[in-house]
Amino acid sequence: MTGVLRLTEHRPQRGVPLTTAQAALLTLSKLVTVAPEPGGGWCVTADREMVGSTRLSSAQTSINLVITPKLPVRRLFFLLGHAQKGVDWHRHATNVQEHQELVPAIAHAFARMCERALNQGVLQGYSTVEESAMVLRGRLRTADQIRHRFGRPLPAEIRYDDHTVDIPENRLLLTAARKLLREQDLAPATRALLRRILLRLDGVSSLDSSQILPLWRPSRLNTRLQSSLRLAEIVLRSGSYEFEENPGLHADGLVLRMWQVFEDFVTRALTDALRPMGGRCLTQDRRFHLDHAKSAQLRPDFVYEPPGAHSPGGVVDVKYKQVRGTRGNTGDLYQMLAYCTRLNLPEGHLVYAAGPGTATTRHHLHGGPGVTIHQHALHLDTEPGSLLAQIDTIAAAVRNTSPKTKSA
Repeated sequence: MTGVLRLTEHRPQRGVPLTTAQAALLTLSKLVTVAPEPGGGWCVTADREMVGSTRLSSAQTSINLVITPKLPVRRLFFLLGHAQKGVDWHRHATNVQEHQELVPAIAHAFARMCERALNQGVLQGYSTVEESAMVLRGRLRTADQIRHRFGRPLPAEIRYDDHTVDIPENRLLLTAARKLLREQDLAPATRALLRRILLRLDGVSSLDSSQILPLWRPSRLNTRLQSSLRLAEIVLRSGSYEFEENPGLHADGLVLRMWQVFEDFVTRALTDALRPMGGRCLTQDRRFHLDHAKSAQLRPDFVYEPPGAHSPGGVVDVKYKQVRGTRGNTGDLYQMLAYCTRLNLPEGHLVYAAGPGTATTRHHLHGGPGVTIHQHALHLDTEPGSLLAQIDTIAAAVRNTSPKTKSA
């Protein structure tokens, strides 16, 4: 096929006219599931919890792939923003509701946020420069001078701090703008705004795709840029990549892992809800092992320790999938049972992205003393206030858990 293959998350698309090479390319990417159909053509399903837009290419063929999330873009923006330390992107991103696809919406939001921030001027800062010069400036790098100049006074190997626009914050914004301009489905107005960003950031050097993203620290000076910077980091971390197992396969685009977005949102929202109560909230806690030899490490998504306690008081695991009604997902129940047993808790909580309703389902497991596992299904396609109210209910249940009493 030529052009763009457009899919919707978890919705099979049948009769797709792929070549054998394109089908192999999609399979190797592990972004979708591809299966041949008896009558010809291929069935392609975006069932790998990935959404976004990317161009896949190899020596034999290439294909443009667009995966639209099931969740409306404006709802997904709220999850992304709240997970990133409470950044309210859905308010910054005017007219996001007009975009049906994720990448054009992200590009539009990024361009508008940068425009507002840069209208107040381009941020400048100090950057350390090391160079050879005929005039002494800053400090002399004595060791390098002796090593390279053998006692000659000039050129001088110097180090100095330069007040410049070429700082990490601006480099992130410039590189993200250039990356988004490579996308195909952007509106003309969005492209114009992104090009304007490039002009405003004249004198800033772009990051190479192989470089680790530079660190920046929130401060009073970069307050107006912080929302744009966090979105820029998402754009760049979700971008171009090579496949280690298949070095000839390349992907260039913006793809979000929905399970990661959902997990980050839930753990951040639970942390915010429990913070007024005191105590500690830990994510991906690696302190515990299932066996005495410490070969089977446990890593629950969220652990809550009440104020003054030195052991967990609640445990939560987050699942980006639909709960199976009152029956439960057996593998998930086993996993939570292991957490509760090792952490000495009588109750555990599983949080799902979808279900038949928002009512909590309880599973009382055999054993003495027994363990109760609560299954919570969030309704994501709702207003932010309603969604956070669901999180508050889960947080209250987690807070009310108390450790099991050990039998003599």
